[in-house]
Amino acid sequence: MSRKAILVASFGTSYNETRVKTIEAIERQIGETFPGYEIRRAFTSRMIIRKLKERDGLHVDYVTEAMDRLSAEGFEQVIVQPTHIINGEEYDDIVRIVSEHVGRIADLRMGKPLLTTEEDYDNAVEAIRECLVPLAGGRDLVLMGHGTSHYSNAAYCQLQMKLVGAGLRNVFVTTVEGYPGFGDTVGMMREHGCRGAVTVPFMVVAGDHAQNDMAGDEEDSLKSILASEGFEVECVVRGLGEFAGFRKLFIDHVRHAIEKR
Repeated sequence: MSRKAILVASFGTSYNETRVKTIEAIERQIGETFPGYEIRRAFTSRMIIRKLKERDGLHVDYVTEAMDRLSAEGFEQVIVQPTHIINGEEYDDIVRIVSEHVGRIADLRMGKPLLTTEEDYDNAVEAIRECLVPLAGGRDLVLMGHGTSHYSNAAYCQLQMKLVGAGLRNVFVTTVEGYPGFGDTVGMMREHGCRGAVTVPFMVVAGDHAQNDMAGDEEDSLKSILASEGFEVECVVRGLGEFAGFRKLFIDHVRHAIEKR
C-alpha cells in the first residue's frame, strides 16, 4: 500500500495557545477528513522555528526539511497545503522548495492559499458573513490582514470590493504592512458614519500582530488609532483557524488538490 501524506505548511506562531486553537485545529480537521493520509507540519518562518526550539525545546521542520524527510521515508503521494492567506513571498518560497522535489516523490501536488481564485474570494466573503460579522453586532467590522510589498497585496483590495459587492458595506479590510493601511481604513470608516468598531485579525493565527499591532495599547496600534478617532473599539483576538467556516476552506483546497488530474 502506497504511503500518502499531507504537509500543512504554515507561517507559524510562537504563541502556544493560539497555535493549538488554529494551526493544530486545521491539521486535526484535515486528518479527520482525509484519514488515508499522514499529516505532517512545516513552518515557513525560520525565526519562529528557532524561537520554539530555544524557548520550548519544540522542533518544527522548515519546509525543506519536511520535504526531504517525506522523500527519504518513501512517501509516494504528498499534498502540500499552505495555510497562508495570499499568494505572497512565503507561498513563492514553498512553491520553489516543492518544485525541487519533483521527481523525488512520485505524485507531488500543491494546494492553494486561502485567496487564490475568484471563487475563493466569494467563499471567503461567505465565511466572513457567517463567522465574523455576527461578532460585530451591527457595528463596523475591521479585518486586519498582514499586508506586504509583494504584488499579491492587491488581494486585500479585491476582498474589499467583493465585500462591498456582497452588501457587507460595514466590513473593512486593513493591513499592518500594506495597502490599505490603518489611516486609509479610518478614512473610509468616517464616511460610513458608524462610531462603533470591532477588530478581528484576518490571519490564521492570533499571534504577535493580533496581540500588539491590532489590540495593543501603543499609540500606533489599530485599537489606539480607532479610539483616537472617536470610535468605541472592541478587539476580538481570535485567528481564522479558530472558526470552522475558515477551516473548511482550507480543507476544500486540499480536496481540490487530491481530486485534480
